[in-house]
Amino acid sequence: MPSPTTLSDQALRLDNQLCFALYSASLAMTKLYKPLLDELGLTYPQYLALLVLWEQDGVSVSELGQRLNLDSGTLTPLLKRLETAGLLTRLRDAEDERRVRVLLTAEGRALKTRAQRIPGCILQATQCDLAEVASLTRQVQSLRDRLLG
Repeated sequence: MPSPTTLSDQALRLDNQLCFALYSASLAMTKLYKPLLDELGLTYPQYLALLVLWEQDGVSVSELGQRLNLDSGTLTPLLKRLETAGLLTRLRDAEDERRVRVLLTAEGRALKTRAQRIPGCILQATQCDLAEVASLTRQVQSLRDRLLG
């Protein structure tokens, strides 16, 4: 039977850390996305914001922040850059002036067509089939939700 010290040592091995597996996988995934997004003139966080808007145009800034788990201090500069690039516009809500809505421009909507090849490239790079990627995604989302409480 292993000694408590041996078990403790095993628990502190880098390769046994879930956090490191997630972190290093995230770095690898972001590195994979970079050249694909460079072709579109986007950063990874900008791409994520556009994914939300391609699903549902006209969301409020606060709804967008909730979907992306970003605070307004991070989200506002990101949206300003996308607005400067001509991909979206921010407008005060007519019913509640405190709320700002984010709307895609024609150029922002058109960019979706160019981005449609990205998921296939990512799927191919993972060397997983669609079912495996869907399962991994659900597991990581479940973990995230449990961690956020």
